[in-house]
Amino acid sequence: MAIENPRETFKEFLASKGLRVTNQRLAIFDAAFNQHDHFTAEDLLERARALDDSVSRATVYRSLPILTESGLVREVDVGRDYKYYMANVRARTFQAQLICLDCEKIFEVDAPFMEWYGKTVCDKRDMEPESQRLQVTARCRALARGARCPHASTVTASATRQK
Repeated sequence: MAIENPRETFKEFLASKGLRVTNQRLAIFDAAFNQHDHFTAEDLLERARALDDSVSRATVYRSLPILTESGLVREVDVGRDYKYYMANVRARTFQAQLICLDCEKIFEVDAPFMEWYGKTVCDKRDMEPESQRLQVTARCRALARGARCPHASTVTASATRQK
């Protein structure tokens, strides 16, 4: 199910928090929400500056927690020194991450059972789940057989730079 008007939703969220709607914040939002793959803060800075050259690194880093709190962008921690982010373009079931150790590509996989599992575990202790994650790291079978990794050509620019 698609979010009706994500940009307006973001503006309303900012107003509800007493934050100003600025051109820089909107450029950061547009850069984040129009990216269809995982991105880092540095990727976001580059894309936002392409939309508005007045966007600063500090504004990007201050805006990322706001974007994640709004629910329009998800933070994805894969155990590196930096985090990845991904726009919540459409409402969907719980997402698990499958991380390829060979090409560093992150795949989002529907895992609806996780919502049930989190609730069930919390109910046993009379608690409410706040967050949970499921990540699987794997190696490419094709690469192990001596063939080329079928996902290698789709590696994000940030993963290539971070190697």
